[in-house]
Amino acid sequence: MKTLRIATLILLAAAVVVAADGAAAGVKWTVPAAWKAQPERPMRAATYDVPAAAGAEAAECGVFYFGPGQGGGVEENLSRWAGQFEGGTPKKAEKNVHGLKVHTIDIFGTYLAPSGPMMKSSGKKPGYRLLGAIVEGPQGNVFFKLTGPAATIAKAQADFDGLVGSLTKSATAKT
Repeated sequence: MKTLRIATLILLAAAVVVAADGAAAGVKWTVPAAWKAQPERPMRAATYDVPAAAGAEAAECGVFYFGPGQGGGVEENLSRWAGQFEGGTPKKAEKNVHGLKVHTIDIFGTYLAPSGPMMKSSGKKPGYRLLGAIVEGPQGNVFFKLTGPAATIAKAQADFDGLVGSLTKSATAKT
């Protein structure tokens, strides 16, 4: 009986959702509690599953860091992300978050769903939305790209905004 109680307590403790931290390029952030980290993937600092809105599919937030001076410039990447959509006008902004310059984009339309090594479209997905942020980190740009059905992204917007608002230089950042 004691073993059963201990096992139950362990399972309950594992079910508690705790926000985790992420880090890359001298930048750290707090991961929203409802987001679940995926296993490591090539070319990504992190990948998170984002819960679906009612009646919609889940979304994904990819975090990319390619190294100092790698991955292309800010405007080049914002334009590339906008080009992955048909029928949408991107809303771009720039802000300072805890001493870090952050560029954001919000676009809605038909997502061309690029994938694979040549980033060819894997099919059109109407009614999709992208929230993106590019952080000018001490060791290079860090790219946050949240993509999914518009309803799911709307539900996750406060979490994404919270993640962006949590950005800080890590203690080990080289300046």
